[in-house]
Amino acid sequence: MTNRLAQETSPYLRQHADNPVDWYPWGAEALAAAQAQDKPILLSIGYAACHWCHVMAHESFEDEDTAVYMNAHFINIKVDREERPDLDSIYMNAVVALTGQGGWPMTVALMPDGRPFFGGTYFPSAPRYGMPSFRQVLEGLHNAWQTRRADIDQNAAQLTQHLTRDLVQAQSGGTPLDETVFSDALGSLLRVFDSDLGGFGRAPKFPPSMTLEFLLRMVSRRGDKMALHMVEHTLQKMAYGGIYDQIGGGFARYATDDKWLVPHFEKMLYDNALLARVYLHAYQITDSLLYRRVAEETLDFVLRDLRHESGGFYSSYDADSEGEEGKFYVWSAAEIRAVLGEEADLFMLAYDVTDRGNWEGKNILNLPRELAEVAEMVHTPIDQVQARLAAARQNLLAVRGQRVWPGLDDKVLTAWNGLMLAAFAEAGRVLHRPDYTAVATQNAEFLFANLRAKDGRLLRTWKAGSAAKYNGYLEDYAYLADGLLALYQTTFDARWFQWARQLGDLMLAHFQDEANGGFFDTSDDHEALIQRPKDLQDNAIPSGNAMAAQVLLRLSLYTGDGRYWDPANRAVTALYDALSRFPSGFSHWLCAADLIVGDPQEVAIVGDVQAADTRALLDVVQRIYRPNVIVAAGHDGEEVPLLAERPSLQGHATAYVCRQFVCRQPVTDPITLARQLNGGER
Repeated sequence: MTNRLAQETSPYLRQHADNPVDWYPWGAEALAAAQAQDKPILLSIGYAACHWCHVMAHESFEDEDTAVYMNAHFINIKVDREERPDLDSIYMNAVVALTGQGGWPMTVALMPDGRPFFGGTYFPSAPRYGMPSFRQVLEGLHNAWQTRRADIDQNAAQLTQHLTRDLVQAQSGGTPLDETVFSDALGSLLRVFDSDLGGFGRAPKFPPSMTLEFLLRMVSRRGDKMALHMVEHTLQKMAYGGIYDQIGGGFARYATDDKWLVPHFEKMLYDNALLARVYLHAYQITDSLLYRRVAEETLDFVLRDLRHESGGFYSSYDADSEGEEGKFYVWSAAEIRAVLGEEADLFMLAYDVTDRGNWEGKNILNLPRELAEVAEMVHTPIDQVQARLAAARQNLLAVRGQRVWPGLDDKVLTAWNGLMLAAFAEAGRVLHRPDYTAVATQNAEFLFANLRAKDGRLLRTWKAGSAAKYNGYLEDYAYLADGLLALYQTTFDARWFQWARQLGDLMLAHFQDEANGGFFDTSDDHEALIQRPKDLQDNAIPSGNAMAAQVLLRLSLYTGDGRYWDPANRAVTALYDALSRFPSGFSHWLCAADLIVGDPQEVAIVGDVQAADTRALLDVVQRIYRPNVIVAAGHDGEEVPLLAERPSLQGHATAYVCRQFVCRQPVTDPITLARQLNGGER
């Protein structure tokens, strides 16, 4: 027997379709049932790659006695947080307000109208870890519902009122942005920087991709050596650690320890999109081949394992296989010897493999020493060591591919695809990889065909064999628009600029908070919930508000239209204090602030984008890391305003370097163009 979740497309919801719990998906049917039966709602939120979600499902939701109790006294609703970030945001804020912390699986008790009155995360099947059992929680909730309904209703009203007040609310004013905000933010980051092991703070350590992007901007803007050190030290420690898949490429979601050795083994599309871009930008600044290799291996992992044949990118791989966390990724010394034979000793020395193991009797592959040291220890030239290890990794990858794979969440999310679109588009341009550019183009075409409604509005999620569904959220519009602008600056196909501009217009029309500034996470015609969420902080992914601000600022530079610039500038300026004091939570906003005060440049290159003279000018603009430069190329003046009314000089490709549409003398020579971009030849 299956429950209602068998009809859903979300892999996470379908994982619970065989539970004896009478699950509902979120919707009118469930809310009406709670009203009609006068029962509280038991809301459970998680996602497919969540290890502790699986644990709680096995311990409690698969248990017949627990299910009987749940079905008798509650209306039970399952939500995939990745499909419904609005519900996740609202009820996570409630759990944090009630308990001081949050996480997944999330367990929330609601009034029939959706107001929360109790919340928590994982509850064990028996009392342990200082927590009550899940059954005890259920019995306490049922008893309170029967005997203290008035108190519950009052608590729900108070909590809902609290949730409607934004913790950091964008106001109409704010301190004008200046260099002080960056200096203060850098000082705050330096105080929590782990100078030994990289990253910021202690375990668990999440890859700080957005913070690293801000620091790279400070390297570009100010030549800040300490910022560069924080970036490089962190990137190297992560690349050499177990959080990075040393034979398959790509990053796990976070490390459970200080030194990046033991990952939480789930692999998320968004992490790998963000990190591929960080490593790519670091490569542009430093020319380090390590950073290029990690960027390429990460993108190649996505191509190999997370891509639908039509061009969409899947969401994640689970942490578990065969019921064990990390089983797919770890090795015993005996397995290494069996696969590699006489090459095993070298590999085991390089990748920290021992008979004892470095994690629960097994080995998480990592690089505890530089390869130059390994080469010296085995008296072998380093290039030979590198070649032998590369061959060994390929052998192990082939053998690993025969194991039972972790669960794949094969839904396609618009927002996360926008992040990966940007990564492939930019990598194609920077690394001169036309194959990556082709992947980015196919992804954009896939999203246009499958996740764009006829009226231009976006849908949130798609799965093969089913139609796309759910209204797009702010992050869907903002991330996709960012990816499209990256693709435009790689291909200079004006259709991608036009679509990005359309998405910018839709954000202004349907998401803008005109009273307080900034943007709501849901559109003005979205389902009515107990509040309209407006999340300003970066979390695992950039704040939708911050990404929207960056997109609108760039659209203004391309078009000269102040209706894009003004709301973005207002939103960023209003958060001056948060940017200075809490840079880790507002790093993407700091990138937007850098774009506002960083003297951004618009470069129009008029000419055939395939011609050698045009490519030579483009190479000057795009070869090095220039985060505050936007570029248009071609002859599409009607579609891309930055190109309008700009003639070429004597038939040669011609570059115009402008600031807010005030331009310097047009040039045809790459050397002169470089001089203009770097501040000379005014």
